[in-house]
Amino acid sequence: MKLKHITFAFELKSLEKDGSFAGHSAAYTVDQGRDVIIPGAFEKTLASWKAKGKLPPVLWQHDPKQPIGPHTKMVEDDKGLYSEGQLLIDDVPKAREAQALLKANAIDGQSIGYDVPIGGEEYDPKNNVRKLKQIDLYESSIVTFPMNVDASITTIKAILDAGNVPTIREFESLLRDAGGYSRKQAEHIAKFGYADFQKQRDAGDGAIDEKSIERLADFISNLKVA
Repeated sequence: MKLKHITFAFELKSLEKDGSFAGHSAAYTVDQGRDVIIPGAFEKTLASWKAKGKLPPVLWQHDPKQPIGPHTKMVEDDKGLYSEGQLLIDDVPKAREAQALLKANAIDGQSIGYDVPIGGEEYDPKNNVRKLKQIDLYESSIVTFPMNVDASITTIKAILDAGNVPTIREFESLLRDAGGYSRKQAEHIAKFGYADFQKQRDAGDGAIDEKSIERLADFISNLKVA
């Protein structure tokens, strides 16, 4: 299983000398990949963790080999997922590094690693967002950049799965966020490359199937700029 990630600017409420911290790990706002967490999405997963007698670990940059402390509290409030945790600064060097960088405002990203169970999401074409109604939470990480380019690809696939076609502007956004292309390069690639993908779709019966998704994924993976 490959975990998905949603990253937010970490609104740090407090950071103490002993490594304890408090803030929001996730918010009910639309992220850069057009995903939005719906209030109540964490209810079942938090209950499951409570039954185990623990909470998801705090990781460094989503690396499962680098846990830097435990969460001591996680609850949903009117803003999102409120979290409290303890960076193990006396025993884990990376935890001390994370504390120093947070204190210096050198990093400000908080990202959750999660999966969505069947039926736990739906695409809203009117607002062009993927609504996450239920989340299985596995970890929460302190990360360098408060953004998640993988979400852009996930959103494009969600649009295709819903039987719709991404707009050329949405595709340009994907190229910039996930591909690292400039705005001018993205416009050029989308104008010529994505137009070809649309022609392939229109040449058939108009249905969006798995092969269509694979063709788009292949196109993205083989993008080159002269």
